[in-house]
Amino acid sequence: MRRLLLLATLTLLLAACASSHVITGQPRPPVPVSQVRVYFAPPPSRYEEIAQLQSNSGAFTYGEQNKTNSVLNKLREEAAKLGANGVLFQGTEDGYGGTGVSVGAGGGSYGGGRHFSGGGVGISISPRQKFARGVAIYVLNPPPMSDPGPQGPPNPNLPPRE
Repeated sequence: MRRLLLLATLTLLLAACASSHVITGQPRPPVPVSQVRVYFAPPPSRYEEIAQLQSNSGAFTYGEQNKTNSVLNKLREEAAKLGANGVLFQGTEDGYGGTGVSVGAGGGSYGGGRHFSGGGVGISISPRQKFARGVAIYVLNPPPMSDPGPQGPPNPNLPPRE
């Protein structure tokens, strides 16, 4: 029973951290996440596409702003691993995670009129998650980090830009 509970916990934790990519260009050496900028429109400087990115907010992230922050940070982290200095944001969707755990039990009897029985518990956690898509890019001549230029106007629903 303990092993099953441990396995279920590990499954939930892994589901909460899901990010993925599909390489479409040439990856570079990893960069610090702090150097990855999120663009909401293509930057005016020339850039190279590195990968298509996808992430989710995780099963235990609550609050719309926290979910948005979570998916954007995960996109930035995934891009940094690939050596991208930018993420061209492509949008979000709301969805449901499908995490579930079930434990069953039974009963019976054996010689001498002895009986045994057992019970079980089932858990299903499927809160609404936010999913995001983006493109990991390497911007050849990025503007200074203090210049919001190509990123477009600030959006109050998104985390602060660096």
